[in-house]
Amino acid sequence: MKLSTHCFAAGLLCLLLTGAVRPAAAQAPAPAPALPAGTGSLTGTVLDSLKKEPVPYATVVLLPATGDKPITGVAADDAGRFSLSKLTPGPFRLRVSYVGFGTQTRAVTVTAGATDAGTFRLPTAGTALDEAVIIGQKPVVEIRPDRMVYNADQDATNAGGTAADVLRKAPLLAVDGDGNVKMRGSSNFKVLVNNKPSPTLASNLAEALKGIPAEQIKSVEIITTPPAKYDGEGTAGIINIVLKKGVEQGLNGRVGTSLGSRNSGVNGSLNFKTKKLGFTSSGGTGGWYGPNKSERVRFGKLDKSTLTQEGVGNYSGQWLYGSMGLDYDLSEHQSLSLAASVNHYAGHDYNNMLNDYVSPAQPQTNQLFTRATNSVFSGLNGELTGTYTKTYALPRKEWSVLGQYARNDGTFGYDFDQYQNSTTNLEVGSASYRERSRGRTPGSEVTLQTDLTQPFGEKQTLETGLKSIWRSTGSVANVDGLTRGVTEDFVRLPGRSTDFSYDQNVQSAYATYTNKLTKKLTLSLGSRLERTGLAADFRTNDTSFVRSYLTLLPNGNAQYSFSDNNSVRAAYSRRITRPYIDYLNPFRDRSDPKNLVYGNPNLNPELTDSYELSFNTNGKAGSLNIAASMRRTGNAIESIRLGPDANGVTQQTYANVAANAYYQLNFYGSAKPAKGWDISGGPDIQYIVRRSPSLGIERRGFTAGLNLNSSYKLPKNFTLQGFVFASLPSPDLQGRGSGNLYYQMGAKKTFLKDKADVVLNLAAPFNDYWLYRNTTDTPTFTETNRNYAYQRSFRLSFNYRFGQAQQTKQRKSISNDDVKGGGSKQGGQ
Repeated sequence: MKLSTHCFAAGLLCLLLTGAVRPAAAQAPAPAPALPAGTGSLTGTVLDSLKKEPVPYATVVLLPATGDKPITGVAADDAGRFSLSKLTPGPFRLRVSYVGFGTQTRAVTVTAGATDAGTFRLPTAGTALDEAVIIGQKPVVEIRPDRMVYNADQDATNAGGTAADVLRKAPLLAVDGDGNVKMRGSSNFKVLVNNKPSPTLASNLAEALKGIPAEQIKSVEIITTPPAKYDGEGTAGIINIVLKKGVEQGLNGRVGTSLGSRNSGVNGSLNFKTKKLGFTSSGGTGGWYGPNKSERVRFGKLDKSTLTQEGVGNYSGQWLYGSMGLDYDLSEHQSLSLAASVNHYAGHDYNNMLNDYVSPAQPQTNQLFTRATNSVFSGLNGELTGTYTKTYALPRKEWSVLGQYARNDGTFGYDFDQYQNSTTNLEVGSASYRERSRGRTPGSEVTLQTDLTQPFGEKQTLETGLKSIWRSTGSVANVDGLTRGVTEDFVRLPGRSTDFSYDQNVQSAYATYTNKLTKKLTLSLGSRLERTGLAADFRTNDTSFVRSYLTLLPNGNAQYSFSDNNSVRAAYSRRITRPYIDYLNPFRDRSDPKNLVYGNPNLNPELTDSYELSFNTNGKAGSLNIAASMRRTGNAIESIRLGPDANGVTQQTYANVAANAYYQLNFYGSAKPAKGWDISGGPDIQYIVRRSPSLGIERRGFTAGLNLNSSYKLPKNFTLQGFVFASLPSPDLQGRGSGNLYYQMGAKKTFLKDKADVVLNLAAPFNDYWLYRNTTDTPTFTETNRNYAYQRSFRLSFNYRFGQAQQTKQRKSISNDDVKGGGSKQGGQ
């Protein structure tokens, strides 16, 4: 990193020390003379009456026993807790409110000591009538001071889908036809589940997302500038998938099933809670399937060669998901929790390819053949997490200790039959050449973490923590071949095997200081120090290495509130990206004979500086967020193409070869144009600059995207919902990425006293497929790839709920968000 960048970052952090701002939506009371300082205090919690979840930043105002002139007030914290201190004993009233919710007022008596005001359950705005509370509905998208929240459980079109379907509709995210996810135009981000990582998601995100049913997802949080308590991974930010949990009391559950032309499944949950013990569980199984078609055309600039490949086939797979959690309250201020989960997926991708390679300069290398390839893959992730949490009489003070063991194993491989000098597959057993490969990627993680939140009065808070991760992975693979007329059976191919282990240990410490300097200005400033230790052993060529490095990751933000509903926020953060197994694995995948794919074990981590300035406004008519941001990465890990060689073979691998800059302007808002009609979304505009001095490349250009989601409530418990996402092509380091279009519509009917619903979803009903067209342009060749994503589909789903549908408290969790994961199967394509 250049010295000027360090100085600029330091200057910004020093500027942030001058002040900060409270959350935009917190409705602080007007200044009023306070009572003489006393010894009394009031504490309590604010919850959503519908979901029984905390209402962060709710406004709490202390009023006299008669009259409405505020005495003092405070905003609730992230967990909905509030505390008022130095109060004079006597009778008062507490008024609690928040934008989008009704107001609740309660008489309280302040004593000379601490008084618990209890829990305030706010109804959704417009649903309170005298003392009766009518169940309301959350907006599909919420804009909070530090993140955007997509409430997936309020979107009817998600029924019967998977996590990939849910992420496709969230703000700032895009999912292409292969299930690859991008956040703000970048694939460099981290995905968490309930604020903790899944090694399966890190190693193979596109496939693993298919194993989480949409019905299990409560919301998706998009955090563009994460604070220091999160691991430093993910330069574009963090996506946190929040799963549904259990109930406050009694027993409840849900069962559901879906049938569709692209995926089907069954899932359910069962939960209960007694006075001290809580139990949650969920599970499901299903499958996905469909056709595939692709085309590749490559022209050699030096030898005037031409490569044409056409492939057709199909894919299918199965997934299994299960989770269980136990919470036990040891005492008023101490609790234990235990959480376990398992995620398994397995599938295949069959492709019949016609290959035609013509080289006028070297006609002896011409190749015409068909190849039938069946790629197979699987993954199994299991996690066990234990947590001890201690709270104190001092409000907002909390200490926790967490431990986690995770096992993440994967397999990959392929079988192909090649028919030389033929445009069609011949009879069984007549293949000119046959090849098969099988590999596995064993992995495990052990994590220990402790966190402490220490308040200093009502306005200052210090968060600190220590964490250590011991991560072990590797890859073992063999390749066998059979040449007709040369070998009678498969024989091991020399030089094609791989066997290596890779250990990565990360120790970190962080501290974040937050100070509400004035009623309008709040500061948060933090930093994280991480030590990374690496050790690799490549047994196939008897080489190894050991190295370590330290990384300082500062961050901070300042918020200023112009009024109760309007605020501006400035933020800075430095993030790190460590490569995961798919990027490191040196195994050469030769399933496509003219395009080899392999990883690079010598990759260095990325460092990215991010700057963001945003404006937020909330009101009865809706909300709006406008954000301008810039991200710079000096040693970006890029996928690069090399060659072709004398035989027309190109190679694809990864290298630290680029300096990337993203300049972005994003608009996202929500509105209610008419009664029962909700609409949310907005455009995203980016200017991207990619430079690689080592490759002699500079690419720059604009891209843009649009995300819209709308729902309309009809009489008799019918709901209509629609979604559309579109984006323009974007500049890549060696070419240009594809544009994107995906749209979906659905209808839901609720019956049996809101306990059951039937949902019909239609995806892309007016076009059979979307053509993803990517181009590659190097000094030696140009290439165009076309992938036909068959999107037209239908899905019919049924869900039934029983018992009390109430939400439990959020369980603390491990968050190992510190590695760059792969979105595709290593060796599987």
